[in-house]
Amino acid sequence: MPAVIAGGVTKDPVELSISNVTKRFGGVTAINDVSIAVRPGEIMSIIGPNGAGKTSLLNIISGFYQPDRGMIALGGTDITRARPSRIAALGVARTFQNIALFRGMTVLDNIMLGRHVRMHTGVFASILYWGWARAEEVAHRARVEELIEFLDLQDVRKQPSAVLPYGLRKRVELARALALEPKLLLLDEPMGGVTHAEKDDMARTILQVNAARGTTIILIEHDMAVVMDISHRVAVLDRGGKIAEGTPDQVQRDPAVIQAYLGVRHVTRAAA
Repeated sequence: MPAVIAGGVTKDPVELSISNVTKRFGGVTAINDVSIAVRPGEIMSIIGPNGAGKTSLLNIISGFYQPDRGMIALGGTDITRARPSRIAALGVARTFQNIALFRGMTVLDNIMLGRHVRMHTGVFASILYWGWARAEEVAHRARVEELIEFLDLQDVRKQPSAVLPYGLRKRVELARALALEPKLLLLDEPMGGVTHAEKDDMARTILQVNAARGTTIILIEHDMAVVMDISHRVAVLDRGGKIAEGTPDQVQRDPAVIQAYLGVRHVTRAAA
């Protein structure tokens, strides 16, 4: 049985294995021989300067890009060449740096879309609303209502997503990702563009999702205070390569990280 460490994180086995992954776009190497092992139930943050390859790595994990070399495995299953729909069906959900909601649809309907890989009724049964198709619809709606309550979206559930403030739209996108009931959640800059209060709320929500649901989370985020506060481990990319990996305390004291990203003054304050 795997040993358990602080925060409920297990040392072994590995939830997601990124092994020697390389991705090139023409003459540009976006990801260069990167290997990262993400443990079940942990929050792993991936940081680095702009252009370091962070979002490209998420795109490879979720199947939007395929690597030129290397392997991605989810719980021991090779997903290196799998389609995004297959990877989603295996329990991987993500949010995007640029919000990808359907603006004309209500909050409720946007979140319901996140249930699509969990729905099993045929087209005709769904259209005619017969038998267990209706029961399945009711069950999925109940799960979505739970998420709406969990993320405090009750007051806007019937509103089109287009009319919502930016911070609320970020929360709706998170709800849609959680509607898939993922075992691995990929978050691409969930704090970007939100107010300080909304940032605090999002950080608390991420911790609640991790603690209450046991969801493994890979987080890309530029706010170093948030990263160092909520992450179990941190991997640092620079120019497509991994230059450091470890606990937040280890990473923010790594000389290569100081030079490439964090800066001496920031690390000095963090160490004080």
